[in-house]
Amino acid sequence: MNKTELVAAIAAKAELSKKDAEKALNAFIGTVEESLKKGEKIQLVGFGTFEVRERAARTCINPQTKAQVKVPASKVPAFKVGAALKNIVK
Repeated sequence: MNKTELVAAIAAKAELSKKDAEKALNAFIGTVEESLKKGEKIQLVGFGTFEVRERAARTCINPQTKAQVKVPASKVPAFKVGAALKNIVK
């Protein structure tokens, strides 16, 4: 499902216009992005948790050249699935 199909599905379920559904989806995405940028965690009980995780610096090997490459530490967004959603998918 792409964004257009998701907007259409939200509009149908919530009985909204596609324009309003797209505004709501964009607001949700923007809020998640802003919160993660601040380092905050967003927890939706039963659905899952959006959070920022830190990756440690590490040394990797380039498979083509076999040379060692140093990868610096970084922060990455992560999503942990909630128990209710996990059970629905089973």
